[in-house]
Amino acid sequence: MTLNYIWIGFFLIAFLMALGSWIFSGNTEVFKAIMDSTFSSSKMAVMDIALPLAGVMTLWLGLMNIGEKAGAIRFLSRIVGPFFNRLFPEIPENHPASGQVMMNFSANMLGLDNAATPLGLKAMQSLQDLNPKKDTASNAQIMFLVLNTSGLTIVPVSILAQRAILGAANPTDVFIPIMLATYVATLVGLIALSIKQKISLWNKTVALWLGGVTALVALIVLYFASLSKEEMEVASSLWSNLILLSIVVTFIGGGLIRKINVYEAFIEGAKNGFETSVRIIPYLVGMLVGIAVFRASGALDVITGGIAWCVNAVGGNTDFVSALPTAFMKPLSGSGARAMMIETMTTYGADSFAGRLSCLFQGATDTTFYIVALYFGSVGIKKTRYAVGYGLLADFSGVLAAIAIAYLFYS
Repeated sequence: MTLNYIWIGFFLIAFLMALGSWIFSGNTEVFKAIMDSTFSSSKMAVMDIALPLAGVMTLWLGLMNIGEKAGAIRFLSRIVGPFFNRLFPEIPENHPASGQVMMNFSANMLGLDNAATPLGLKAMQSLQDLNPKKDTASNAQIMFLVLNTSGLTIVPVSILAQRAILGAANPTDVFIPIMLATYVATLVGLIALSIKQKISLWNKTVALWLGGVTALVALIVLYFASLSKEEMEVASSLWSNLILLSIVVTFIGGGLIRKINVYEAFIEGAKNGFETSVRIIPYLVGMLVGIAVFRASGALDVITGGIAWCVNAVGGNTDFVSALPTAFMKPLSGSGARAMMIETMTTYGADSFAGRLSCLFQGATDTTFYIVALYFGSVGIKKTRYAVGYGLLADFSGVLAAIAIAYLFYS
């Protein structure tokens, strides 16, 4: 599956939907809605994503360059090397890419999106340097991307905050279910890709690391589950920002110890920030416009209605169907999925089954197509191979897990 066919499909389906609406019901407003969406989404790609990202990229690529020259990334690479050498056999031992990949995953798990994106782009560039075919995604790049799209996040603060705003009796009651669903998505993506890339999961090092990470996630879940909503927000904010600030101070301190010119190292790395942000604009505009056209055509509503009809036909419980728009939108657009989640909670209630399930959908996975466009676009990858398919497999696993867990917890 390639982005080419997906992108064409978005426009073709949108056109057929609009044409059908005009022929069968005389509704011509769909054409206007589709065209309006192309302008608004292209503006959003540049003004709301690429340009704000330029500042963040400039800052973090500068800091990453300090860390690289100070040896911090090489140190981290040696720690995670035994595990990553098996998941990413294309990365040479003690290569900086290992540390960069690990830092990106850590930032994602802490919910530090502003830091995770530039760290991920830096890691993708390092993986591209090792890639012998510059226009084709390597196995290591696909593994990195799929693990990103699985969306493993320990503390989904924004979801909990939104539930509190909308009047949920206990805003944190989706915390453990979200953790379980997102971990299933990550685990399925990792196992499926390991089989595809012939990576042995029975290796003692891999088994110990996976077991250790699973135990750590379980302990963190138990700790946060024991806190009240207010305590959870304070603790998550404190630890997230403390860890992030510690990374910055460690990089700068390491640079001073190594007697490098910290400021010059920062400027050297920061110069790439704006260039990277400009380079990804065409990829972002193309993908976000395609997604917006698909959504504006009403195709999403048709798919949801069809699923409800099928489930009713076999006598199944259709409570989950009302929350599906969030699940469908999440691989396409993070902001769109967030809007769907809020709309579901507003319509059915924050504490309704559909309202809670929409939160699980929002927290279980990440925006696959956006991540593909952003990360692969930043290094000029045109042939994505099986990356999108396995990313969607992780998403689908997270969705199924979210539905099962919601019925277990809330039915």
